[in-house]
Amino acid sequence: MSALTSLAPPVLDEGAREQVMALYDLGGARDDGLLEDLVTFAAELCNAPTALLSVVEPEEQVFLARTGTDLERTPRSQSFCAYAMHGSRPMEVHDATQDQRFADNPLVVGAPHIRFYAGAPLSTREGVPLGAICVLDDTPRDGLTPFQARGLEILATTAMARLESRRVAREQGEQRRKTAQTRAALAESELRFRTLADTMPQMVWSTLPDGFHDYYNARWYDFTGAPAGTTDGEGWNNMFHAEDQERAWDVWRQSLATGDPYQIEYRLRHFDGTYRWVLGRALPIRDGEGNITRWFGTCTDIHEQKLALEEREVISQELSHRIKNIFAVIGGLIQFAARAHPPLAPLVADLRARIAALGRAHDFVRPHSPSSRPSAHQDSLRGLIEELLAPYQALPGERVTVTGADIHIDDRAATPLALLFHELATNASKYGALSTPDGHITVHIGREAEQSHIIWQENGGPPIDPAIAQTTGFGSQLIELSAVRQLGGAIRRHWRPAGLELALDIPTASFSRASRSE
Repeated sequence: MSALTSLAPPVLDEGAREQVMALYDLGGARDDGLLEDLVTFAAELCNAPTALLSVVEPEEQVFLARTGTDLERTPRSQSFCAYAMHGSRPMEVHDATQDQRFADNPLVVGAPHIRFYAGAPLSTREGVPLGAICVLDDTPRDGLTPFQARGLEILATTAMARLESRRVAREQGEQRRKTAQTRAALAESELRFRTLADTMPQMVWSTLPDGFHDYYNARWYDFTGAPAGTTDGEGWNNMFHAEDQERAWDVWRQSLATGDPYQIEYRLRHFDGTYRWVLGRALPIRDGEGNITRWFGTCTDIHEQKLALEEREVISQELSHRIKNIFAVIGGLIQFAARAHPPLAPLVADLRARIAALGRAHDFVRPHSPSSRPSAHQDSLRGLIEELLAPYQALPGERVTVTGADIHIDDRAATPLALLFHELATNASKYGALSTPDGHITVHIGREAEQSHIIWQENGGPPIDPAIAQTTGFGSQLIELSAVRQLGGAIRRHWRPAGLELALDIPTASFSRASRSE
């Protein structure tokens, strides 16, 4: 955190400052897209969703370049850069909600909900503060790494060098001297940029708007062992595995045609002759009119992660297969025991049916290979219900219709849901809509952010004796256990003349771990 802790930034002589700012063609720099590549690189360097280069004017701050936001300006009273521009090093705010200067800021309280801020000051040659180049995140952070902080400083220096070059071009009285100064500043800026790129752990590359590769950092040549210049133009694709080359070309051409971000995983030839999995990404740099002026990309070695993921997938599938076999063994043991005790046959049949339902639920949500994967989405509540109730109808929708929204589920919710719908279907086949040829069941799902609702409605079944309907048996207790105790929901039953209507109110977060984190 910067040492600046006062609740208001220092007071400046705005008249003198405006005179200095007038020497710069700031509007032209914004319109020409002079600084767009720097904020794009700042976002990539700091792994931030938003990056800005701002100039703080008397009443507002104006963004000369931006990525990750459509904002063009904000009131100066809301500006973080109005504080950062007074320092000599990058200013960091780890959590704006905990900083007295910014806790009530509209940009913190409301959209875009700024939490983390890091900005390197932009100062003129006279030492007059102009603004800052900064990165923003809507999640608190512990701070930038030393490498990222130094990189942000270099980008600030590069930005000022480019702005200075425009100022020099406007100062006609000393054209020759200032032209030389501009060239020196640009050369130094380019050298610093290349130095920063060469120190990154990723392979860095750049292309012209038409996709012609004309720059690779040192990491690319170290990784591939290719002689400098041999992968310029279209030579890069020859470094890919033969099975990945056509796919890589298709994805790259699609990005060039549409301007969409480029992202692909492929196998890249290593200097030792092997092929390693790499993640390739690229973003277009655009001018003020939206035209692409350059593509900037990175390649990240993900070989170990890829192999570990594949190994974990194999182990997960094997474990799930063994668990499914355990369900089958338990069912067989129960059947074997029932043969020695014929009076227990009805109880055994019910128990085996419940175990089979659990087995189908596990098989539905477990990891699958492409050949064994169910046709329905494995994270779908509708898919699970249709899977469980399929034995009760010859064709989909013949006896059971599932309507409404869908809800993401995972393995933890699958077990109580399987028990719940198995018991409802079993009761319906014995006493309700599924016990008659013309009976039908409709399951309607309503999803809301906090609470979701499931309505089980039977029609066309035999008349229900209210006295029997109110009886609480083992199946009803299982429904209660599954819906209330395990899923944290509530049950309401209505014994209508047409059949049972059961309403379930269940917290949406109970269906999956992902729902809890949203």
